[in-house]
Amino acid sequence: MSSDPVLEVRGLHVEIPTTRGVVHAVDGASFTLERGGVLGLVGESGCGKTMTLRAILGLLPHPARIVSGEVLYDGVDLVRASKAALRDVRGRAISFIFQEPMTALNPVMRVGAQIAEGPQRHIGYSRSEAHVRALELMRVVGIPDPEQRAQAWPHELSGGMRQRVMIAIALACGPKVVLCDEPTTALDVTIQDQILKLLLALRDEFGASIVFVTHDLAVVAQTCRNVAVMYAGEVIETGSVADVFREPHHPYTLGLLRSVPDFENVGEVLEPIPGAPPDLVRPPSGCRFHPRCAFVQDDCRSGAFPLREHGGRATSCIHHEVAIESVREHSVIPGG
Repeated sequence: MSSDPVLEVRGLHVEIPTTRGVVHAVDGASFTLERGGVLGLVGESGCGKTMTLRAILGLLPHPARIVSGEVLYDGVDLVRASKAALRDVRGRAISFIFQEPMTALNPVMRVGAQIAEGPQRHIGYSRSEAHVRALELMRVVGIPDPEQRAQAWPHELSGGMRQRVMIAIALACGPKVVLCDEPTTALDVTIQDQILKLLLALRDEFGASIVFVTHDLAVVAQTCRNVAVMYAGEVIETGSVADVFREPHHPYTLGLLRSVPDFENVGEVLEPIPGAPPDLVRPPSGCRFHPRCAFVQDDCRSGAFPLREHGGRATSCIHHEVAIESVREHSVIPGG
């Protein structure tokens, strides 16, 4: 794996106009995906993870819009790219695995044809060549009897098989980046483990870089090398999974880790993060986590808190030493 970035998100802002006001769904998010790397994008529901992923490919739902920032793919800013250029990038260079394949797959199109569609459109395969490619990919992702399953409708397949179809579609054109929006959420733990191992094996085989959006820290510990933690639309901590999980520099990250069950200490009381995430129409001033933070100080309540580098990692907490001292007394590494 190279430290050379294949994808860089810089200062990304996504807003959603509503009758209540403007929702600041993504507010200055920044992170880097290394070439050949696997990055976990984590945080509570509603923190902006999925919006960030959709913004990368210009797939935001109406009326959400990017108001500023850059999304650099191999140095090209996708935010300012034309619609035609984005269509060329989608599927061929950067692909997307959606959270719920039953709603993402076309219900009136056989699954083999859906896998074959990308190679026909982006690579110029003939119909017969694309069909052969679809069968090959179905075998690669572990779908048995591909000749028969290619003729199936999405509703005729199990959740695990539909997710494998989504992965086959995502890999059909040999993309350099695969964006995964909680691809195992609706699956049982056995199938989830199979899908995660499959994605990592295909990463090694095809050389793609992966972004995993998830709220499951055990998935991040199992699959990712680097992690970016989001809270209330902002990326508040980044670094390697080993460093961040061993010694988080932000109180929110520490709170996430402490709320994960530790199966080596059965009966231990979990420590939930108090309060609730803020209203993104009217977020709190200063650090957005300060109303819920156990280590809050007066200077946390006003001002701007961008990510600051600290020895190869970054945090937006200006009192991160307090979180470090606390974690040394109580550390949890999910899945470890």
